[in-house]
Amino acid sequence: MTQSPLHQILDHANRPDPYPIYAELRKTPVHHEADGPYVISTYHEIRSLLHDPRLSSDVRHLASAAHDPLAESGQEEQTVLPPSFLRLDPPEHDRLRRMANRPFGPPHSPHTVDGMRQELHDIVSGLIDGIGDTGRIDLVDQFSYPFPVTVICRLLGVPREDEARFHGWADTIAASLDPDPDADPAERGKGAHDARMQLGMYLAGLIEERRKQPRDDMLSALATAEGPDGAMTTMELLSTAALLLIAGHETTVNLVTNGMLTLLRNPDVLRRLRAEPRLAVPVVEELLRFEPPVQLLPQRTPLTGIRIHGVTIPKGASVWLVLASGNRDPKRFQNPDRFDPDRRDVQHLGFGSGIHSCFGAPLARLEAQLALSELARRLENPRLLEDPPPYRQNAVLRGPRHLPIACDGIRP
Repeated sequence: MTQSPLHQILDHANRPDPYPIYAELRKTPVHHEADGPYVISTYHEIRSLLHDPRLSSDVRHLASAAHDPLAESGQEEQTVLPPSFLRLDPPEHDRLRRMANRPFGPPHSPHTVDGMRQELHDIVSGLIDGIGDTGRIDLVDQFSYPFPVTVICRLLGVPREDEARFHGWADTIAASLDPDPDADPAERGKGAHDARMQLGMYLAGLIEERRKQPRDDMLSALATAEGPDGAMTTMELLSTAALLLIAGHETTVNLVTNGMLTLLRNPDVLRRLRAEPRLAVPVVEELLRFEPPVQLLPQRTPLTGIRIHGVTIPKGASVWLVLASGNRDPKRFQNPDRFDPDRRDVQHLGFGSGIHSCFGAPLARLEAQLALSELARRLENPRLLEDPPPYRQNAVLRGPRHLPIACDGIRP
């Protein structure tokens, strides 16, 4: 029996290459099966909806009868915290995002991300120095995974002596986002719940410390801010910190890993990057189009009926926006299945668009640029040991669970 496109997307067997499924989906720009979600797969329609105030990101607007295949497959995040601004609509979204952005980016803190450049470079260098045996390297476990969580610790202001504990909680929470058909769901759920509770209590304690004795870090700035929007409550601060950890960490792991996998499959580009470190900027932009770390945005819902391509999506229905499909839409990009860092027009959907465009995009870009340029420069004759590598179960945050590679040595 042939699977429906929706079930093909969720089927782990298709994780190494979902793009033929997306190509089939684009033949029906608004795809709907029985009581399932409305799946939007074409670039212009996705972009339009990302800017449409009638499409809500708040799951409380979903009709109670809305069918959610992701929740059934265990691929939806569970949390004990109130929704972050990512899952809210204006005006609540706008207030919290403005407050979170004050210590993170322009206009109030224009140099926060660029000011971390040397620290990021040092973290990357340290991880590469510590690789050890070059006959078999798991790029995920030894590099892509520890890199962004260390960066988030430094950004938030987690003391160095606590980083190992923070890493442990992050590992457990991240694992819970990736279903394991062989594991006991109750046991995994309890482990993830306990990790979230411990992380929440730790951060709540750190927030109180920073309110009394602020330091030069983002958590202190958020805990003591008294701007025009007032101050965040402790629960709002915890939700924002959790968003930075989960969204910022998981997406960057996939961006760096997918990036190195793509470069190893395109050795001419890898050689160019080694010789021209500045190529890292267009390489990362094309990667965000070609292999985006976030494949789709689920659980959007119309606040009123929205008509697209002759189909009316009713109020309260579940809508999926398949960003990765839009990024390969031939009506928007020439030769979309070709990885081309010289592509001149790369208005991709890799970071979304509109009011919910990725809050951490400047940091993620810099992390990926530094990581990939240093890996290209320092690894001698890198090569894949498995292609395709084993992929994570998660269909939303798509990336290899391991990336086994080898090289002939590490350059200084």
